[in-house]
Amino acid sequence: MLYVLLDILRSWLVENNLYRFVMVFDQSTFRAFASALLSFGIVLAAGRPVVRWLAAKKIGDAAKFDVAALDRALASKANTPTMGGILIAGAIGVSTLLLADFRDFYIQMALIVLVWTAVLGGADDWLKLTNTSRGPGARQGLYSWEKLVFQLGLGLLIGWFAYNHGDARPEAPDLAHVLNLPFQRTYEPGAADVNPSLFYLSRGAFVVMTMLMITGLSNAVNITDGMDGLATGICTFVGAGVFILTLIAGRELFAQYLLVPFLPFTSELAIVVGALVGACLGFLWWNCSPAIVFMGDTGSLCLGGMLGFIAVVIRQEALVLLMSGVLLLEIGSVALQVGYFKASGGKRIFRCAPYHWHLHLGGWTEQKIVVRLWIISLVLLAIGLASLKLR
Repeated sequence: MLYVLLDILRSWLVENNLYRFVMVFDQSTFRAFASALLSFGIVLAAGRPVVRWLAAKKIGDAAKFDVAALDRALASKANTPTMGGILIAGAIGVSTLLLADFRDFYIQMALIVLVWTAVLGGADDWLKLTNTSRGPGARQGLYSWEKLVFQLGLGLLIGWFAYNHGDARPEAPDLAHVLNLPFQRTYEPGAADVNPSLFYLSRGAFVVMTMLMITGLSNAVNITDGMDGLATGICTFVGAGVFILTLIAGRELFAQYLLVPFLPFTSELAIVVGALVGACLGFLWWNCSPAIVFMGDTGSLCLGGMLGFIAVVIRQEALVLLMSGVLLLEIGSVALQVGYFKASGGKRIFRCAPYHWHLHLGGWTEQKIVVRLWIISLVLLAIGLASLKLR
């Protein structure tokens, strides 16, 4: 909104020698960092009132496991307010609307992903609340297949329209659809010529990729969100990595120097990712141990969905998945546990899934698990960014 207002008043500001005072807002990099600070401030300022409101509405966590020892260990968290993801989604939305050019196609798509996934997660959280208030006969949130239908449907729509939008530079190769793999050179070294051996995704493959990234990462963050600060901290690190990748993709000099796809129309998305990182940092203020609020599905689904969407648009799915290694470990442990349990007639691979509960039942304290998984995520972030030079 502020940028659009600047764009509308630009001629008048120049004529009256006032443009020099606001010209910094023309730089998307400045607005991206400003978005992070604004988003952080919003969550920090609104955190306490929102937590009080959630507590008054008795929107509390009531998670149950099939392991008695784990239920006893988590008894102290039973009344901690959940659905705090409204802080995260709200801060991202407000910061994006204020500082990004909402006329931009990808900003509009990002806002659709944000609202869609936040509402889906909010509906799931609300149904869990009504189950607690109406007795054991009520539904415990959305069924898995219902969430999958909405997640895959979102991925289908976003993938279809993003593919149609394509590359904004008609004179250049269609790098918006290229399959970008680790160690692969997008350009010939020392020149702007595109590598002729690149593989370009068909419409169907691109749509499927988008569906898998949005659905997979949103569910991965949701499953990881089980300990104080765990998912929030990991999303902060992954978001920081995506922030850097977005800045690189939107600048021709950086992209061609690092031999990755140059996608000029993605520069505004750095503002969205900046808001995401700022919101995560702000939420971590309230979510660190001992947490006074949990993000719930409202926050986890929108964080994962946003990361998956932006990874597809900037053509960096492989690197984002590498940085999200802990998230993939968590969702993979659940898939393995469930599959092996059904195939073996009741046997288990882990003491409990997802994997962080396996470690907890093995004697690790919650704080040790969270910090060590943060460290692993930070190492994966460093490996992912360092790999940009290995081409």
